[in-house]
Amino acid sequence: MKFVFIVNPIAGNEDKALIFKRIKNAFRHNDHEMIIEETQAQGDAQNIASQYAAEFGKDCVVVACGGDGTVHEVANGLAHTETPMMLLPFGTGNDFAKKVYGTKDIKLDDIIEKFGLFGGEISYEVKPIDLIDYNGEKCINVMSFGLDTIVETIGRKMVAKVPFLGQKAYTVAIVPAIMKPLHYKISFDVVCVDENGNEYTMAENNKDYVLFAICNASYYGGGFCPAPDSVLDDGLLDFALVNGMALHKALPIIPKYSSGDANENTYPDLIKNGRLRRGRIWMEDGSKLLGNCDGENFDYSDLTFTVEEKAMNLCFVK
Repeated sequence: MKFVFIVNPIAGNEDKALIFKRIKNAFRHNDHEMIIEETQAQGDAQNIASQYAAEFGKDCVVVACGGDGTVHEVANGLAHTETPMMLLPFGTGNDFAKKVYGTKDIKLDDIIEKFGLFGGEISYEVKPIDLIDYNGEKCINVMSFGLDTIVETIGRKMVAKVPFLGQKAYTVAIVPAIMKPLHYKISFDVVCVDENGNEYTMAENNKDYVLFAICNASYYGGGFCPAPDSVLDDGLLDFALVNGMALHKALPIIPKYSSGDANENTYPDLIKNGRLRRGRIWMEDGSKLLGNCDGENFDYSDLTFTVEEKAMNLCFVK
């Protein structure tokens, strides 16, 4: 089996060189082939993953070694192929990894050890998971609009300037983000699914909102949790839609939104939750949506999305 490690050279972990030395030593004593591909520019991870998937199919595992940006690109490269992705979270936020490994307190060495990459027999379980298709691109984690996009943008700039802040940068970024009025506009027409599996439509024009998170997984923004009960392979997307509000109402909600406890049960007048399959989101005036996917901003003014069931294979710890 070929294991292709796609490495973002500027992502996160200070002990990366030592970690890869240990992995290389382990591969000298097994029958697998280790290939390291470093990315140099945006889009490289997607292209590399796509090329190996096309050539080797299920006889290859692509190992995404980076943060959520690297995972996003690799997912786009492997969607609808036989080649699975293995995730080693070397990044700053590692939000998708929090869902995959079931904890906010990710210990990279433990994950590598459990996969057998430090020695012994390499072991993992491959399962298909859903993706979100949006205007032909793929989202593996969360697509969101409104305040959280501003927080993501400010947080990334903070990490670039002050790397040691790490995930804390996204929490700090909330302060300047909420200093502006928490009222944005968005139009949407989405197909939701009730508890009995019946479809219904939810639609509004120029909705006054704070944020709208559409989730394949659970975490984003360095650990905020709009969808604690999301399932990666159920063919459904969880959503959290928060109405526009004054700052004094928003302040007590923020820590609960981080912990996964802010929802329509705790704040029935401010938050709506549910599950959906597909829909359209747009700006009435043709301006750009204030939105991002997997932490990467996009510049669409009109977006159509749908869940793609079991569209990519992912390696899980046994």
